[in-house]
Amino acid sequence: MSEIDKSLLILTGGEVARLLQGQGRAVSAQVREAYRLHGKGATNLPLSIFLRFPDSASNRIIAMPGYAGGAMGVAGVKWIGSFPGNRQRGIPRASALIALNSTETGRPLVVMEGSIISARRTAASAAIAAVTLMPSPVRGPIGLMGAGPINREVLFALRSEGAELEDVRVFDLDPLASQKLVHTCLEALPGARIVLASSAMELLEECPLVSIATDAREPHIRRLGSLARQTILHLSLRDIVPEVIAASDNVVDDFDHVCRAGTSIELACRTYNNREFVRCTLPDLLLGRAVPPSGERSILFSPFGLAILDLAVANFVYRAALETRVGVRIPDFALNSWE
Repeated sequence: MSEIDKSLLILTGGEVARLLQGQGRAVSAQVREAYRLHGKGATNLPLSIFLRFPDSASNRIIAMPGYAGGAMGVAGVKWIGSFPGNRQRGIPRASALIALNSTETGRPLVVMEGSIISARRTAASAAIAAVTLMPSPVRGPIGLMGAGPINREVLFALRSEGAELEDVRVFDLDPLASQKLVHTCLEALPGARIVLASSAMELLEECPLVSIATDAREPHIRRLGSLARQTILHLSLRDIVPEVIAASDNVVDDFDHVCRAGTSIELACRTYNNREFVRCTLPDLLLGRAVPPSGERSILFSPFGLAILDLAVANFVYRAALETRVGVRIPDFALNSWE
């Protein structure tokens, strides 16, 4: 019997970022495959656990375990904190770590910084939904509501998926954040028209595709624009009132996950005492079990954000780290016996 490896690999945020540099298509491929495995029932995805603080309603830390089988064969957990006040401290709102375990022995294999992976998989999920739900190629104007790192990554993920990024509109309640995102995108997308919008409603009135990634804790969007077949990537999940949800054509990633934790989908279910307004899941579409919406109603994609997406991308990073000998290895992390 060969000796069991007792080591643990540690990957910093900088190392994860370098391993993901230029890997937009590979990230999308991992996310697509994770969705397909989930649609086929080859995953185990317990509901996320929210750790909240009695004296600070806006702060939370979430434990997201999961397993994806098939050729992917990955198990682990994402532990992610969301503290909106961090931005006033000059540090990111979200911080996270991801731990992967052996599916043979259960022993931990790697612990890595997870906020970069979380942002990239969220963006890939949104971009995959956009190209699946919209006519090809996806064209602008594209609206970004919320000028944080998630919408920046969404724009880059759309580019990886072949979207035409010639006209992009940005709106955020924080003018400085809006200007920063515009500047960043102009540097990354030379020749594109990337401008500030005057209001959230301007995006909803003029953009066939709008990505919503805000810090909203309660619904504030009470109507959409007049565009037919507008696609809304509702990534922050709590921005849209139940009446608008129920009147739209809804696609989710997983109904049991998204219909909880005070999301707009959950509020609509409570308001109307049914879930008939949810048309299908994105895995259904990717597996051909459902067809993309074809009517004139607005299409809302509301992804809770499944742990298997993080684990799939983290597994890609882990394999790349092993190949390139990146990271710090702790040789005797695990015990063979404590007796």
